Amino acid sequence: MTRATPRAAADRPRDWTDGHVDRWRPVLPHLDPDVEGAVTRMSKLTRHLGRVREQGVADYGLQKHEFDTLHGLAGRGGRATPSDLRADLNLAPASVTGRLEALERRGFIVRTPSGDDRRRVDVELTEAGRRAWQQALDVVGREEQRLLGVLSPAERRQLSDLLRRVLLAAEEPAPGTRTERPETGWHA
Repeated sequence: MTRATPRAAADRPRDWTDGHVDRWRPVLPHLDPDVEGAVTRMSKLTRHLGRVREQGVADYGLQKHEFDTLHGLAGRGGRATPSDLRADLNLAPASVTGRLEALERRGFIVRTPSGDDRRRVDVELTEAGRRAWQQALDVVGREEQRLLGVLSPAERRQLSDLLRRVLLAAEEPAPGTRTERPETGWHA
């Protein structure tokens, strides 16, 4: 669907995506510049934050999968079962076991027999693990604040609300299609 002519370029600063849209409009005359612009900007922001996250994780001596596991554990209050983490991280049981063994060797977690069920193991974040996770997380948080700090609190809330609406549409399978459910990795 073609949209009305957007605001004149002189009215607003231009970013890389504006040039991208300008290049594609003659090739795809029905291209909606607002849709293309929004999708391209979201993609570039996601990649940028991913690079910042990877660098922040590496700066604190963590690998991405170690950070993800510590993050999942911290998100459960610092204590979880391997099956909780497996579900949160969408991993095979053997993968979780390997991650936990490596993190335990580094002193970032401890595994203890459960007091409730002797067949179960509880995983707990150590102070060293919490510190490593928090330091890496702070790098990403500072960049997120820097980027979104150009918006007022009301604009950030509006952006979040608009993205929620878009994500709700993405989480619903289109009629007649098979999609992967993000929370499980299983196909509908």
